[in-house]
This record gives sequence, structure tokens and C-alpha cells, in this order.
Amino acid sequence: MPILSLDFAINHMAAPQCMLGDFFQLAASLQAPRVEIRNDIAGNAILDGTTAAEVKRLAEENDVTIISINALQKFNQWSDSRLAEAEALADYAAACGAKALVLVAANDGAIADRGVRVENAGRMLALIAPILRQRGLMGLVECLGFETCSLRSKTEAVAAIDAAGGRDVFRLTHDTFHHYLAGEPELFPEMTGLIHISGVEDPAVAVSDMRDSHRVLVGPKDRLDNLGQIAALRRNGYAGPLSFEPFAEELRHLADPAATLRQSMKFIINGLEARAA
Repeated sequence: MPILSLDFAINHMAAPQCMLGDFFQLAASLQAPRVEIRNDIAGNAILDGTTAAEVKRLAEENDVTIISINALQKFNQWSDSRLAEAEALADYAAACGAKALVLVAANDGAIADRGVRVENAGRMLALIAPILRQRGLMGLVECLGFETCSLRSKTEAVAAIDAAGGRDVFRLTHDTFHHYLAGEPELFPEMTGLIHISGVEDPAVAVSDMRDSHRVLVGPKDRLDNLGQIAALRRNGYAGPLSFEPFAEELRHLADPAATLRQSMKFIINGLEARAA
């Protein structure tokens, strides 16, 4: 697969200091016109009350495609409000022109055995599936690599998708940070709908202690083998977006986030070309 076919995307967490219109302009300027918007950035869309219609207008004005809303949290944990939350987010996604809704597993230390994890996730996916189908959306299931996550393994996530009869409407989010933390060798490229990319460079932090605050843009000091993960997924058929999703606090104060993102893009392109040579 030619390296020029790389499809970079930008998650709003890569530049949360930008208001939504400026964020869309940033993505367009980087020739990465696929974006992920979020429902967890204080003082910014969606939390600030920006309507779905306004989000759609801004996206069209800047010629960007909203590939997902990130995210429905604790999708695999039943509560009286969970389905209502799923419906509200799905309505918003459909109205603003988003293509998918990211579904993040609960990370609360309630660790159960494998059978219970799969059963819980499968039951909830079966309830969420018709909500997504009715609105023409995909669900992007994301496992977290933290030891406290209730659905840490993509193997279990696929089993839950199959238990829900949901291969038509669900795909996996392969997050390079969480994949590394989970230590799971399986990749499931045929089931992957989105890749989240970020790196960890701090040489002192133990793998078991890595947290979102350590996640920076991918560069030459990356400890997570982003290039290896991306190359393996692409080699086995994945051709979808690579979405930048760093969380480190220092990235929120960059005067020129475009330059930093462009540098990471260049590193990834050059690294993959070197591997393919």
C-alpha cells in the first residue's frame, strides 16, 4: 500500500485550545480534512451548547468531514441514563453530519472475569446497535489498556460485537497507546474502523504507570512502536484514518499547533517509507 495513501485525521484533543471553527481551519490547513469532535472539552463545542446545526455549518464552511464524535463513555456499563445518553449523542452526530460515535469502555476498577466482560459489553451493544442503525451511524468500540478497564482486550470486544450480531454497525478503535498498554498481540485489521495515534517519550515512566497525561505526538523518541503498529495494520488491509489524539498538557498551550502536527506527520510518513523500502 503506497505511503501517499495515508489518511491523517485530527482529534480535537490535539488542539483543544482552538475553538471549533479554528480547529476545523487547522485540520484543513494541514490537508487532514477529517476530524473528530468531542463532548468533553470544557468551554468548547459540544459542551458549550453549540448546536449540531452550527457544527455542521462550520464543517461545511471549512470543507472538513466529521468522522466521529468522541465519545459515549462507559458504554458497557448499564445505567438508567446510558441508552438515553446514547440516543442523544447519536441524534447530535446524525444532525451535525458525523459518520460514527466512539464507544469507550468503563475504566473504574470493576474487573470481572472474561465471560462477564463479554456478556456485559454484548448486551449493551445489542441495545445500542438499533440506535446507530436508525441514524446511519457506525459505532467505534474502544478498549482501554489500563489494568482497571472493564474491557481491556480487543479479542473480547470482537466477541461482544459478534454476540450482539453487530458486525454491520460496529468496528474497533485501535488506539496505539492503549494497544501497547494492554499487551495484546492481535490486531484485527479487518474489524478496525479508526486508529488513534499518540506517543509516549518519557523514559522514566513504567508501562503500568503510563496515563493520558504522558501522551504526546508521535516522534523519534516514541516508546509505543506507533510505526510498527501502523505498518502492521496497513500491511494487513487497514486503509482508514490515522487520527492524532494526544492528551499531554503541554500540547494545549502551543502557539503553533499546526507546525507540531506537521512535524509528527512528516516523521510518520518518513518512518513508514523507510520500513517499506
